[in-house]
Amino acid sequence: MKIPFETIDWSSLPTTTVNGTTGHAVMRIVQHDGLRIRMLEYSAGYLADHWCPLGHLVFVLEGELINEHEDGRVNVLTAGMSYHVSDGLTSHRSRTVGPVKLLVVDGAFLG
Repeated sequence: MKIPFETIDWSSLPTTTVNGTTGHAVMRIVQHDGLRIRMLEYSAGYLADHWCPLGHLVFVLEGELINEHEDGRVNVLTAGMSYHVSDGLTSHRSRTVGPVKLLVVDGAFLG
């Protein structure tokens, strides 16, 4: 996979809103072949509506992200922290108390 040099003005990209079990996520997406980059904003009180088995590189830009794992583990990440995982290694979901802003990178390289 070759990725061209590209600058991104996130504010100029269209938004997609996805409802969680509670709250919602607003995302802006840059898509390349085998690579997806998302700027995500979770509302206060957000809880994902599914367990996600996919791999991600997740960088917390603002707020506090609570990451729940299907096996019961919980990680709390604050601004300046990140996590990474490959596809199929853990099923996880996001939860928030207050609003959270993230940069998420995923794609074929995590398979």
